Amino acid sequence: MVNPADIPTTQKEKMRKSDSIDSNKLRRSLRNNELKGIYIPRPETFGDRSLIRVRSTIVRDMVRLKQRIKATLYYYGIEYPIEFQKSSTHWSKRFLNWLKEIQLQSSTGTDALGMLIKEAELQRELLLEATKKMKILSKTETYAKNMELITSVPGIGVVTGMLYLAEIEDINRFENTDKFTGLIGIVPNCHSSGPTEKTGEITPRGHSFLREALVESSWVAARIDPALSLAYYAYCKRMEPNKAIIRIARKLLNRIYSALKYQKLYERGIVK
Repeated sequence: MVNPADIPTTQKEKMRKSDSIDSNKLRRSLRNNELKGIYIPRPETFGDRSLIRVRSTIVRDMVRLKQRIKATLYYYGIEYPIEFQKSSTHWSKRFLNWLKEIQLQSSTGTDALGMLIKEAELQRELLLEATKKMKILSKTETYAKNMELITSVPGIGVVTGMLYLAEIEDINRFENTDKFTGLIGIVPNCHSSGPTEKTGEITPRGHSFLREALVESSWVAARIDPALSLAYYAYCKRMEPNKAIIRIARKLLNRIYSALKYQKLYERGIVK
C-alpha cells in the first residue's frame, strides 16, 4: 500500500487521467522501484485509535454545543449572574443548575434551551466514559511503559500521550528525528534554486491530530520547562510568538522521540 500523492506523475499524465494511464503509471513505478509502502499498524491498534479519536470528536462536539447554548442566551438577552461573570466559572454543576432554572417568555423557547442542556449533560457523560476507558487502556501492558516515558516530557499528559502512542505504535520504524518530524508535518515548505533560498510555512502534509496536539503541548512546555522557556523567549525577540512556538514544537518532538527511542525518562534541564 502506497500514498497516492507519492506516485511519480508527469504533467501529461495529470492532464489526461484514465484507468489505463494510471495502470501504466503504476506499472512503470513498480518496475523502477520508485514506490515506497506506508506503515500498516496492527489490527488492535486500529481499535485503540478509534477510542481516542472518538473522545476527540466528543470534545469538539462539546465545544460546539456550549457555543450554541451561549448563543441562545445571547439571543434572548439573558445576562450571566455576578458569580458567573468569569468564563472559568462556566459549565460547573452550579452553572448548569442555573441554566436549568431559566424560564423564557415562551414555553417552546424554554423547551429548546432545555434540550440543549440535556444534550450537553449527555455529552459530558460520554466524555467521562471515553476518558475512563482511555486511562484503563494506558495502564495495559501494551502502553504502560511508554506512557511513563512520554508523560515525563513537559507538556505531555495522559490524553496527549495516548494519542501519540496509538498513532505512532512503534517508534523504531523511524530511523531518525527527521523521519519522525515528517510524520507530524513540522517541516517548512522550501522553494530554492541556486543562490536563491525561499522557506515558507510548514508543509500541509502531516498528521493533523498529532500536529494540533503537539502545538498545544508546546505552549505548556514553553512555560514549565526551563530550557524550552529560554529558547521560546529567544525566538520571540526575532519573530512572532505563533512562529516561535512552532520551533518549540520541533524541540519538543525531538524530546518525545528520544524518550521513546532510547527508553529513558526525560530530565528537565536546569538553566543557570
